[in-house]
Amino acid sequence: MAGSRERCPTCTRRLITTRFDTTFRMDDTSERLCFGLPGGLCEDCHQLYIDPDLIELLDLAEGRCVFAIESDLVVQEQAWSS
Repeated sequence: MAGSRERCPTCTRRLITTRFDTTFRMDDTSERLCFGLPGGLCEDCHQLYIDPDLIELLDLAEGRCVFAIESDLVVQEQAWSS
């Protein structure tokens, strides 16, 4: 994430930084799936923070993230490394 945000701007707790598979609902009610987006998640506030430049690049500025889960690729990498 740009500026390497490490803390939640709301509660100042540390963010979990990983990759997420997400669903964005657009203004026209269509949905866009994005896989492996780098971002930070606050466990307490349940907010997902994604680099605004990446949101703009993917043309998601008008969308709202309605679902996010840690990417399967991250989970698989962790399983193989242990």
